[in-house]
Amino acid sequence: MDKINLGTIGSGVIVHAFLDNVKITEGISLAAVYSRSRKTGQALADQYGAGEAYTDLDAFLSDPKVNTVYIATPNLLHYEQVKKALLAGKHVICEKPFCTKAAQARELVALAKERRLFLVDAVPTAFLPHLEVLKSQLPKIGRVKLVQANYSQYSSRYDLVKKGEMPNVFHPAFGGGCLMDINFYNVYLNVVLFGKPLDAVYYPNLYNGMADTSGILIMQYDGFVSESVGAKDTWGVNFFQVEGEEGYIYVKGGSNGIAEVQVVTKTTDETFQLQDNPDRLFYEVQGITRFMLDDDRDAVFARLCVMPDVIEVLEEARKKAGILFPGDEESAYADD
Repeated sequence: MDKINLGTIGSGVIVHAFLDNVKITEGISLAAVYSRSRKTGQALADQYGAGEAYTDLDAFLSDPKVNTVYIATPNLLHYEQVKKALLAGKHVICEKPFCTKAAQARELVALAKERRLFLVDAVPTAFLPHLEVLKSQLPKIGRVKLVQANYSQYSSRYDLVKKGEMPNVFHPAFGGGCLMDINFYNVYLNVVLFGKPLDAVYYPNLYNGMADTSGILIMQYDGFVSESVGAKDTWGVNFFQVEGEEGYIYVKGGSNGIAEVQVVTKTTDETFQLQDNPDRLFYEVQGITRFMLDDDRDAVFARLCVMPDVIEVLEEARKKAGILFPGDEESAYADD
């Protein structure tokens, strides 16, 4: 691929953050936008220099100038939109969570491979230099016994919840909730480092029939336990810590940014600070662009293969907790 000509579906804050980094990255630019609202779409196109603003999805996907589609819409829309873009012959970059069901994620991965198209799960964690540091340093702390993670970030939309409204981010009809949003990053980093757990149980805080606003996920691995706290109704110190028999690793800023990695053993204490740019999306956009322009499908799909396992953990845990989305079969877990 000579250049990434991007088309966007979605217009929220994350889209603007992504496009801010597209503007400073060589080899990628915005060609078109799709929005149900002409006013919103045109404003986004004007701000970032896109040539076209569409309100018809089929017309957008038929635009020959667009070779890659970036999707940042409510969770439950991802599956259909990704599939439609792939079938239209477009490469796809999709925001997390990739899907709400593991079977859907596996279907999309298979479809992308079959059609020789790039399919990227837009999780900044996967592209951060400190992730590779974390992986390389794990053997120093010996056999892992405990993992603790916290990612709590008070959402302004929780204020709407307290007023009796139901914003999409907390709405089961849109695949919302804290586990699928903020706690996703904790689960993702666990699966990247340790693989899929043997079991996962979620203890959510539920609010007036909505999806979870916060909660604690306990994952059982062979020989150790991992606890992941996520909250959109509180805030606190965000961190990720791995404790082993020979030491511990403390990640400042938590799983979403891996801002700093400290490795402590009985005889050593090292701190790694390799990420000069505090914007985690900078590394994501730079990495995605490099892989796609280099036609490095192996690098992209090596990261993507983690996603179905992450989605499976989330799907099974939320169903056990009685959090059901449209299309979920009624689960025996909900009656336990």
